[in-house]
Amino acid sequence: MTFPALFEETCVFTVSELNARIRSLLESEFPYVWVCGEVSNFRVPASGHFYFTLKDAGSQLRAVMFRAQQRRLRFEPEAGLQVLCQGRITVYEPRGDYQLIVDVMEPQGLGALQLAFEQLKKRLEAEGLFDPARKKPLPVVPQRIAVVTSPTGAAIRDILKVLQRSPYALIVTLIPVRVQGEGAAEEIARAIQQAGALRDTFRWDVILVGRGGGSLEDLWAFNEEAVARAVADCPIPTISCVGHEIDVTISDMAADLRAPTPTAAAQWIVGRLEGVERDLSSLSERLRSTLERRVQRHREQLHHLAKRLRDPRRRITDRRLYVDDRLERLVLAFSGRLARLRMTHGHLAERLKLHRPSQRIESLRDRVNAVFRSLCVDQGKLLERSRFQLEHRAAQLESLNPLAILGRGYSITHRMPDGKIVRCAREVKEGQRVQVRLWQGALRCVVEACIDSIDEPGQGRTERGEEEENNGEV
Repeated sequence: MTFPALFEETCVFTVSELNARIRSLLESEFPYVWVCGEVSNFRVPASGHFYFTLKDAGSQLRAVMFRAQQRRLRFEPEAGLQVLCQGRITVYEPRGDYQLIVDVMEPQGLGALQLAFEQLKKRLEAEGLFDPARKKPLPVVPQRIAVVTSPTGAAIRDILKVLQRSPYALIVTLIPVRVQGEGAAEEIARAIQQAGALRDTFRWDVILVGRGGGSLEDLWAFNEEAVARAVADCPIPTISCVGHEIDVTISDMAADLRAPTPTAAAQWIVGRLEGVERDLSSLSERLRSTLERRVQRHREQLHHLAKRLRDPRRRITDRRLYVDDRLERLVLAFSGRLARLRMTHGHLAERLKLHRPSQRIESLRDRVNAVFRSLCVDQGKLLERSRFQLEHRAAQLESLNPLAILGRGYSITHRMPDGKIVRCAREVKEGQRVQVRLWQGALRCVVEACIDSIDEPGQGRTERGEEEENNGEV
């Protein structure tokens, strides 16, 4: 069989060789490309890699973003999100599928930071982290203050400037941290956690967490989940004061109080103390006025009562006469009552003598003894009569006992092997085995002959029977 020249010059590839050639061509032709599309079929297996499909109205492309490249992501990819991806086109040779290996992913529309902010806000809000019911009450008199911020930033200077102008004795502790850059969020969260752990040692009343103004990137450390959870879980009431008044961060929502600026946070503390001082002054003035009015009212009541008060000696004399009269009447009442009780007691004693329990007990004892003697006599007669009846019944039973008949020399013959009692010689055959029941024991015999008439005693004995009798078998 011959092939055309075209086929003779054509090179034949294996599947693996062809996939390898296609992969080499694609990787050399498209080393890096930007692709925009909608994320679909998004999944994250146990390896932690992102597997998804980029699609538009007319086509779709498989894509994967390995775990190492995910560190630069500020947001969480999800199905339906429009994204812009940079990566390399390659072929997965075992299946012959070509796909995009994504190195960089950015959302389209909102920026990556803004999208990450909205996603984290939505997730923490769904968990109830921003619920006002879980926020801790703020101190009435904040005197010990911890400030978590940069030691060189404008925030600490603004806070100290306001607090130093106040006339109140305040203790301020600076916990220095970085407020922007790589690792700043972890450092802030760790500082808040340490402050909560040292609560009993330093007895802080409130913690200020914040920094001065800046761009969204500069303030991003306060939008990290670690900082939000540390603020929410801190056992000490927290005030978040980040950026300017228009800047709102995740830590502002998780804190127990949001201050628009660090200066406003310090002014809140001073205003809180001023409010307490005003309240104390107002309460002191109200207390003084109330006490003065009450003293004046009691003074007037005392003056009025003093006019109505009579000579106490006269009242004492009247009470003494009243007591003497009541005492005399009481003695007479007790005497009459005692006499009546004495008469009643004598009457009851006489009646009791007539109904002494000992006499009744003696009478009942005699009756019991008489009944007992009568019962013994009747019981003896009953036993004697029962014994006589028992002996009579036993004699009757003995006379009807079939074994007693055997004792007079009779026997009972059973046909073997069915055990039927033999009443007639015709019921057995010669050579048949029988068993003879005696008064004591039994004999197993073989019939030699069947005789209708009664022979002399001893003639019907068989050799088998004699042998068994001689051997003493029973």
